[in-house]
Amino acid sequence: MAAVGACQTPDVAFSETPQDPPGLLTWLQGWYTSQCDGDWEHGEGIQIATLDNPGWRLRIPLAGTAWETKPFARFRVERDEHDWVHAWVEQATYHSACGPTNLSEALFVFREWVSAV
Repeated sequence: MAAVGACQTPDVAFSETPQDPPGLLTWLQGWYTSQCDGDWEHGEGIQIATLDNPGWRLRIPLAGTAWETKPFARFRVERDEHDWVHAWVEQATYHSACGPTNLSEALFVFREWVSAV
């Protein structure tokens, strides 16, 4: 491991110019940054947490954004007990709960909704 200040980083080669388009996490970082206006980012913030069944929970505040009042059709996919995604908007917050391997899918649903014209 190479030392960087007080942090330790693995010896891994990182490309300065990635060949693949930005992934969902990179997209979410960009979306978050685009919402920061000196006030919005001091609110609740984006929350990603685990569930005990097992799975993930995602909460993204929409108050003060262009999506605060945009309609969202409740999304529900149940493939099996560990492969599922639910998404909804309630009280100006995007919510998603999903199985242990479906966090990317939950983020994808949010990205598709936000990106829709």
